[in-house]
Amino acid sequence: MKMKKVLFLALFGSLIWSCSSLPKTTAADEIVRFKIIQINDVYEIDAINAGKNGGLARVAHIKDSVKNVEPNTFYFLAGDFLNPSLLGTIKVDNERLQGKQMIEVLNASGLDLVTFGNHEFDLKEADLQKRLNESNFKWTSANVLQITPEGNSPFQIKNQNTTGKVSDYEVFTVKNKTGNEIKFGVFGVTLPSNPVDYVFYGDVYDESVRAYDLASKEADFVLGLTHVSLEEDHEIARRIPTLPLIMGGHEHENMLLKEGHTVIAKADANVLTLFVHTLAYNLSTKELAIDSELVKVDDRVASSPKVQKVVDKWNAILEENLKTVVDNPNEVILTTTEALDGTDNGSRNRQTNLGEIITQSMNYAYGNWGDGVIFNGGGIRVDDVLEGDILSKDIFRVLPFGGSIYQVEMTGELLEEVLNFGVKAAGTGAYLQRHQLTQSPEGKWLVKNEIIDPKKVYHIVLNDYLMMGFDIPFLTPENKGVLKVSTPTAEETAYDIRKAIIHYIQNEM
Repeated sequence: MKMKKVLFLALFGSLIWSCSSLPKTTAADEIVRFKIIQINDVYEIDAINAGKNGGLARVAHIKDSVKNVEPNTFYFLAGDFLNPSLLGTIKVDNERLQGKQMIEVLNASGLDLVTFGNHEFDLKEADLQKRLNESNFKWTSANVLQITPEGNSPFQIKNQNTTGKVSDYEVFTVKNKTGNEIKFGVFGVTLPSNPVDYVFYGDVYDESVRAYDLASKEADFVLGLTHVSLEEDHEIARRIPTLPLIMGGHEHENMLLKEGHTVIAKADANVLTLFVHTLAYNLSTKELAIDSELVKVDDRVASSPKVQKVVDKWNAILEENLKTVVDNPNEVILTTTEALDGTDNGSRNRQTNLGEIITQSMNYAYGNWGDGVIFNGGGIRVDDVLEGDILSKDIFRVLPFGGSIYQVEMTGELLEEVLNFGVKAAGTGAYLQRHQLTQSPEGKWLVKNEIIDPKKVYHIVLNDYLMMGFDIPFLTPENKGVLKVSTPTAEETAYDIRKAIIHYIQNEM
C-alpha cells in the first residue's frame, strides 16, 4: 500500500509527502522523540541539472536546521556513495580519488551511519580500506564480510579517532528534556549483486533476522538500513513483522510503502529528495509512532557554508581536469523533455535513448561512415537518469573514463558473432548498445534493415575498449575477421568519445 499526502514545510520551502501516526495527546515526559535524516544512492557531491537539484551542502543545511529544532537528530545513508562518479576517476597526486571526495564531504556534513551499497565494491580492496579508514562516521552491515587468509571477518576501520570494525548493528541513545531515555538499534544489509574476490555475502534474510534479534536485546526497538531490491525489503519486513521502519536504497526513485506494520522508505538518488523521519516512543505503552516526510532538495534550499567549502575545493580540481578536454564544462548543451536512461539496469539489458545518442555520436564523428555502431553498455558509468538541462560536464559523468572511437572493417561473419555475444551478455557490461544494427523476430541480424551477409565486409564504428578484447575476448585486431582498424589522431573529435558526443549534441540535437 502506498501512502501519499502533500504538505508544505515552511522550514525548507519544499513539498513533502508523509506517512504519519504520531500521538496527539500524551504527557510530554512519557514521549521520547527524535528525527532521522535519510539519504541513499548519492554519487555527486554537488547539485546536478545545472545546479537546480540535489547537493550535499544543501542536505547538510537541512540536517542542521532540523537539528537546531530537534537536537536528537541523526543522519543516515543507505548505501551507494563511493562509486560511480566523475570525480572519483580524477587523479590527484597520481592516485584516483575513488570516493575520497565523498568521504570528506560526508565527514564535514556530520553523517552518523552508513551501510554498504553494491557500488562500494566497485573499488579495489585497498581503495575501499582507505575510504573506511578516512570515515568519521560508523558503518554497519550484518551480511557483508571481508574474505581474508584467516577466514571471513568484518571489515576493519583504523583511523585517528577509532580502531574498530563494521558492525552487525549499531545502538543509539536518545534522551528527552526530562531525562528519560530510550535506545534504538539499526542493522544494515546489502544485496549480493556485485561479486568480488574480497567480499563474502551472507544471506540477506537470515542475517537481517539475526542482527535484529541481537540488537533487540540491547534496544527498545530496531530499524533497518538496507541496500537491497524493493522485493527484498518487502520480504525482510515479512520475516520481521515487528520491524517498524526500513530506510532503504538501490531503486533511485522515492517511495513510501508499507508491508504489514513496516514502513519502507527510499529517497531519490543524488539527493534530489531526502526523508525526514520523526519517531516518537511512548515509554508507558511501549508504542512507536513514525512520521516520514519526503523533502525536495533544490535551489530553494540554502547550502551549509562549511560543507560547500569542501565541495568547492573538489569542484575546482574537477574543473581544471575537464578543461583539458572542453573549454566550458558548465555549458548547457541540451535541455531534455524525456529523461535519458543511464542506469546500469538499462544500459546492460536493453537499447536505451542515451545509448542511441552515444552510438549516433560515434558515427557522426566519422561523417556517418559506419554501416553500424556498437558500444559496450558497461562503459556508461553514471547509473542514473539525465533530465532537464544537460551540461558538457554531464557527458563526462556518463563516460568518466573516456576513450577513443575506432573505424573497423570486419566480415559479416564476425559481426554476427559479436552481436550474438552481446545479446547473451545481457545483465553485464558486455551488453552492446547499437546503432543501425537490429535483430528480426526470427533472430536474424540486420544492418540498415538488410540481413547480414557473412561474406560481406562491413564498416563498423566502435570504442577502443571493445576493440581491445576486454568485454568480448575474441574482438581484437588479430581476429581474422578484422580486416582493417583505423584510429583517430589527437586532433580529431573521435579521439575522445565525450568530446564527440558533445559535438554531436551541439550540432544535431
